[in-house]
This record gives sequence, structure tokens and C-alpha cells, in this order.
Amino acid sequence: MDCDVIPRYGLGTAPLGGLFTEVSDLDAASTVAAAIDCGIHYFDTAPQYGHGLAETRLGRALKGSGLHRNELFVSTKVGRILVPGVDPTTIFHGVPPLRPQFDFSVDGVRRSLHDSMTRLGLDFIDMALIHDPDDHEADAMAMAFPTLIRLRDEGLIGAIGVGMNKVEMLTRFAQRADDIGLDAVLVAGRWTLLDRLAGVPGGLLDMCAQRGVGVIVGGVFNSGLLARPEPGSTFDYGTASPQLVHTAERMASVSHDFGVSLTSAALQFPWRHAAVSSVIVGARTAAEVQANAAARSIELPDALWPALDACIGDLG
Repeated sequence: MDCDVIPRYGLGTAPLGGLFTEVSDLDAASTVAAAIDCGIHYFDTAPQYGHGLAETRLGRALKGSGLHRNELFVSTKVGRILVPGVDPTTIFHGVPPLRPQFDFSVDGVRRSLHDSMTRLGLDFIDMALIHDPDDHEADAMAMAFPTLIRLRDEGLIGAIGVGMNKVEMLTRFAQRADDIGLDAVLVAGRWTLLDRLAGVPGGLLDMCAQRGVGVIVGGVFNSGLLARPEPGSTFDYGTASPQLVHTAERMASVSHDFGVSLTSAALQFPWRHAAVSSVIVGARTAAEVQANAAARSIELPDALWPALDACIGDLG
């Protein structure tokens, strides 16, 4: 796949599934409509997001958008199927009585994709990503990737990807891109102002550049801290440590000194590596979408980056 096919910016839909806070159907629809108005035609979703709720809401919104299917780029994920039951540990609110269950088998991948297509109201998925195979690397290699290749050959999906926050495993997948049919990786939270792990020399981003694998960057706010640099904010879906909060606050202060916001810096940081093809950002309201669109359009001074890089020293 030509990496240029992946739109430059996308909307992440985890918040539309009630991530941390319940979201109404109306707010979800307004969020997608605002994204389209801002020129975003790439939407990333997954069965896990709201236990099917995000996909259902996204499907409804896209159907009513008036856009032709070929104007949209939609990615969803496989590796979890939804089964009846309640997950008491879920971080999603207002979800249906379904719980995600890992399944990287041939039947599981096919069922996951079919169910997602039904919820989305689509007969074709632009990219299917294997979702969080952290403890299932062998199953992903032996079953999920070959199944996605067959689904691509059958014309049900356009591209194959894998999405997770484990850089080491993503790098191993990228090394075998030709063997497993890998077109792109979605790296979440590991190429941000606060976490540079994906960009170490010779690491994931360099490997993807060498192998022609597209890189989609998610989690640019590290799940909240870089959007709200204050005590109590979240980092990687848990409460941020005092040390991380201090570093984020310093970064916010440095950005302010340059006359820009930390949000603008966080949104534009991923483009500092040439391997990056796309940046996806989650939002739960139209106002958030509009604010992010404005923030990413602000021109940042070159001198900002080394000043922000110096703040990383706080993390030891």
C-alpha cells in the first residue's frame, strides 16, 4: 500500500464510546460532523471502544454525512470479539451489555471484522488493524495476519495494520512486513512530547521508514496529560505521576513563553519524524475537534522544539 493513501489527520473514536466519561448520541454525531467540516475524512475505531458503541455511532454519522464512500478512510480493529456480559474493569461508560474478549483465531478475526462492518454499515474497511496483541504475538503471526491477507484478497479490506503501544513488538512486526503483509502500524502514546520510545535511533520509526511501512501516531496527548498538564490528569489511561505532571507543566510554560499552546506542540510533534503518515486524535465534542484543528494549524517556531526537548531531562 502507498502510505500516502492514509489521510494526514484522523479522528480517533474511543471518546465516542464513552472513554472515561459517558457521551450522548447527539454529541457523538456532532463530533463526527465537526471533524468532516474541518476536513477530516479519516476515522479510526475498534470494537473495544464503548464495546461496539463507537462503531455504531460512527456508522450512523457517516451514513448521514452525505459523503461518498470513496471520500472516507475508515480503520477498525480485530483481535477482540464482543460477547454477552459485563466487564467491571472497563474504562468506558454507558456501554451496552457486551464485553470484549481476545480472539486472534481465524474465526475470531473473521467474526470481528464482520461484526464491525455490520455496526459501521460498511461493506469494505479501508484498513483492519490487529489490536493489542501484547500477550498473543504468536497467535497474531500464525493466524491473524494470514487471515487478514485472505480478507484483503477477498476485497473486504484494503490494507493490513497492527495497533498497540508496545514498541518492541511493533518493531518485530515491521521487520517482517513483507512476510506478514503489513502495510502500517498504529503506535499509541509512544511518539509524543513525553514519550519518545518509538523514535529512538534504529528503532520503530526508522525501521518503518526502511521497510516502507506507514506509521499512524495515536495518543499524542498520552490520554490526557498533554492536553491538561495538571495534577489528576491521566497518562496512559492511569493517573499521571507527580514527576510526569511536573514535566508537562514545564512544557506548557515553555510553550507559553514562545506564544503557543502545549496542545499545538503536542499535535504537531509527531511530524518531526519522516516515517509518520498520519496523526489521529480523539475527541468527544465538536468544540474539541474545532480546537484541535485550530491548534494544529498554528505555525510553531523552530526554536520551540529544542526548548521542549530539554524538559525531558526532568524524567531522568
